[in-house]
Amino acid sequence: MAENKDNLTRRKFLAESLWGACAAGLGGVAGLAAAKNAGKKTAWQIDPNICIQCGNCATYCVLAESAVKCVHAYAMCGYCDLCSGYLQPDPKALDTGAENELCPTGAIKRTYVEDPYYQYTIDQSLCNGCGKCVKGCNAFGNGSLFLQVLHDRCVNCNECAIAAACPSGAFKRVGAEEPYLLKGADLT
Repeated sequence: MAENKDNLTRRKFLAESLWGACAAGLGGVAGLAAAKNAGKKTAWQIDPNICIQCGNCATYCVLAESAVKCVHAYAMCGYCDLCSGYLQPDPKALDTGAENELCPTGAIKRTYVEDPYYQYTIDQSLCNGCGKCVKGCNAFGNGSLFLQVLHDRCVNCNECAIAAACPSGAFKRVGAEEPYLLKGADLT
């Protein structure tokens, strides 16, 4: 009978050891996954599909000149004579006169290509990230202008002041290995 009692103890010991090893293995895997994610570098970025061009990017950045700038997706652009991201609504003329331009800083440059096409480029040093051109482009154009955080300027604050002030929740942490979110891309 003592031998049978020892067998039960050994069985119980082996069963409990097996469960313990499984639990330790699962815990180890979870620990490795957590450690891997904890070391993952992230950066702030604007999801262009959610951004409502509220103007906060121009005023809430901790930098004197916002790290948020307008970028242009040339592949989406129609090179239009009447660009709703460049010109005021109902412009007096379709030219580069300051009274006709939508951008308050003159950051968008219009260059003649051939009739009726014009190329629009963004002078990043003049862009303040206000989003007026983006709002115009989205309202009446094809949406080729959008706002992005430029990572050569961004100091990657732990609590981004613009993200905290963003009414649409468009500011997100993204992997630093791919810090730019493209307009029209599926970002889910």
